[in-house]
Amino acid sequence: MKIFGLLGRNISYSFSSGYFSEKFKDLNLENHTYVNFDIESIERFPKLLKENLNKINGMNVTIPYKQEILHLIDEIDAEAAVIGAVNTIKFLENGKTKGFNTDVYGFEKSLEPLLKPHHTKALIFGTGGASKAVAFALEKLQIDFRFVSRAPSSINQIAYTDVNETVILEHAILINCTPLGTFPEVDLCPEIPYQFIGSNHLLYDLIYNPSVTAFLQNGKDKGAEIKNGLEMLQLQAEKSWQIWNR
Repeated sequence: MKIFGLLGRNISYSFSSGYFSEKFKDLNLENHTYVNFDIESIERFPKLLKENLNKINGMNVTIPYKQEILHLIDEIDAEAAVIGAVNTIKFLENGKTKGFNTDVYGFEKSLEPLLKPHHTKALIFGTGGASKAVAFALEKLQIDFRFVSRAPSSINQIAYTDVNETVILEHAILINCTPLGTFPEVDLCPEIPYQFIGSNHLLYDLIYNPSVTAFLQNGKDKGAEIKNGLEMLQLQAEKSWQIWNR
């Protein structure tokens, strides 16, 4: 049996498990299975590997371990090393592990068709592992960006209280990389002045459940274009599958 899985915490809601289980069924891969490795601490990871020695063929990584996993895998792909976050682990023939980041690909390819000439600056809400992949993709697309954080710690980060009318009007792309609004807490969203959003704005939420988050609904109400994270997840999953099978 070839085992693939998702590493994370409190991941019963996981997209990946359903996606890959359906994929294996469609491809008649009866000897493939995808499971959730739900661990309370990243320090449990080495023991998990030992318990499943030579059984796991590939692994995805999600919240909150995309950054914490870095010091526990043997090799890091050059792009993932620059990003500082890993969401895909390949198990090499020599028994070692190698980390990749497919979030960049998923986000870039799902965002690109929506871009218009005035989409030159973006605000990224959140500073976790997913936000780093988003920032890397924006750099590739030559879009300037700033992070919005509850505790700004660098020159390119601002506080939520700093997001005013001028900042909103200056940044036509708003990207939610926080878990705010995820089912079941669907009423939550980043605390920003949504009244200044207009039809020139594009709101992108990495959350896919619900399909229209409170963040996206606030933008839609103001005439903005909106997109959730489902396509990004599908694209990054396919990229992971390619990495595991090459």
